[in-house]
Amino acid sequence: MMDLNLGAAPAADDLIKDATEATFMADVVDTSQTVPVIVDFWAPWCGPCKTLGPQLEAAVRAAKGAVKMVKINVDEAQMIAGQLQIQSIPTVYAFSKGQPIDGFQGALPDSEIKAFVDRVVKATGGEAPGDGLADAVAAAEEMLTEGAAADAAQTFAAVLGEDEKHAAAYGGMVRAHIAMGELDQAEAILNGAPAEISKAPELEAAFAQLELARQAEGAGPVDELKAAVAADPDNNQARFDLAQAMHANGDVEGGVAELLELFRRDQEWNDGAAKAQLFTIFEALKPNDPIVLNGRRKLSSIIFA
Repeated sequence: MMDLNLGAAPAADDLIKDATEATFMADVVDTSQTVPVIVDFWAPWCGPCKTLGPQLEAAVRAAKGAVKMVKINVDEAQMIAGQLQIQSIPTVYAFSKGQPIDGFQGALPDSEIKAFVDRVVKATGGEAPGDGLADAVAAAEEMLTEGAAADAAQTFAAVLGEDEKHAAAYGGMVRAHIAMGELDQAEAILNGAPAEISKAPELEAAFAQLELARQAEGAGPVDELKAAVAADPDNNQARFDLAQAMHANGDVEGGVAELLELFRRDQEWNDGAAKAQLFTIFEALKPNDPIVLNGRRKLSSIIFA
């Protein structure tokens, strides 16, 4: 299993602290000489502050020491708020080398807060934790491509140990078990995905691959199905079964071609089964895959002919 070597996070007390006007120079200006400091300007009466504060703290902790956070109550630090022209709260500034380098106002979703923290870390020459995880996912994907599905699954699991909501790692874990023929396990993993990422493209793609793998278990012999289609080109079921069998045997492009031909002949056959199957295949592949690009273009030309 890959050692992600991301290191242990410093103690929370060292990463996040409350500051006053008296400690601002030491906590923000001096500290930012060596590590970026994110300053959260808030007040007890501010509703959005109560939401943003914990979100920001979580993102800072997740950065594992690459950035620190200071919280300043503007009611008790009016001079600093005035000097920095804080006109509304919550307001967040990032300091580096004693100077503000980035910031925002108002509440933000978790994804944008994480992006802000990552941006600050990178702007000051650091490495956001997500970078290391992305490298680990890329390595696992290469293992999967080379047929080392078990090793890939272990690496995806290690990434999920660091970030249980990492959609790319979650989707990769599902695909690794599909590659090992463990379809029930793949389905269980997919069903157990956190709700926040259940609709992520990586998981949608994994679901499509699982559906295709299930179909492959019951796929018929390609040669016999080709003969059936040749004998009766209007046999839509035989052509559909042929497309599934070709895909199951690795001829994805051939399977797509048969589905396009079936759709051209009868768009409404079996409640639009050909189109639905094409979309499942496209979903399972990368969006820029030539098979997807060519297939979508041909499908559109049939629809709008």
